[in-house]
Amino acid sequence: MRLLLVEDDDHVAAALSAILAKHGFAVTHARNGEEALQAVLPTAHGERPSYGVILLDLGLPDQDGYQVCGRIRKLTTTPVIMVTARGDVRSRIHGLNLGADDYVVKPYDPGELLARIHAVSRRSTGPEETGGTPGTTDGNRLRLGSVTIELPTRRVSVEGESVQLTRKEFDLLALLAQRPGVVFRREQIISEVWHTSWEGTGRTLEVHVASLRSKLRMPALIETVRGVGYRLVAPAV
Repeated sequence: MRLLLVEDDDHVAAALSAILAKHGFAVTHARNGEEALQAVLPTAHGERPSYGVILLDLGLPDQDGYQVCGRIRKLTTTPVIMVTARGDVRSRIHGLNLGADDYVVKPYDPGELLARIHAVSRRSTGPEETGGTPGTTDGNRLRLGSVTIELPTRRVSVEGESVQLTRKEFDLLALLAQRPGVVFRREQIISEVWHTSWEGTGRTLEVHVASLRSKLRMPALIETVRGVGYRLVAPAV
């Protein structure tokens, strides 16, 4: 996923970009409001930049961050997460009213930020938000090469042959399949599939991943990203 990071502090931007890159994001860095607005404008050839999420720090040197958010929202539907040291309720409400999709208060835990990025990107739909992710969908069905996932009926098939999955196996596969190529952190998977914390549940996740690889007869479908989590590798069509 491509992400636009709007941050005037180069040291903060470099550290955050390194974390985001480790988790599978391609980061474009804008140092002020004007650069941010230019980054979301169509190119001279009429092509619109494709970002999955815009991470907007409100403490910008050239323009008020809230005004930048409002102008960005008029130019694109890409999800915007505001980042600021102002944590009072009025500030959060003002940002959300201007079109922000979420609000993170400094200092924040990188894990929380990553979880919020994934959450707002999943809530969005359309080519701009998905960033051209491999795989196709008709809203109720995900197709990844020879794998078909029917969301309403919770059925999975490989080359037309039905595969019996447990409830948690299906939930895990459906979560990863929504964003092929994107790394999901172990903590995030445990939270969304098992609705609990990471502690003591790691072995359970590993067992379910191994079971999916075996049942789908595709050992390479779910890739382990050492020290981070897992991502689904869309099969070649």
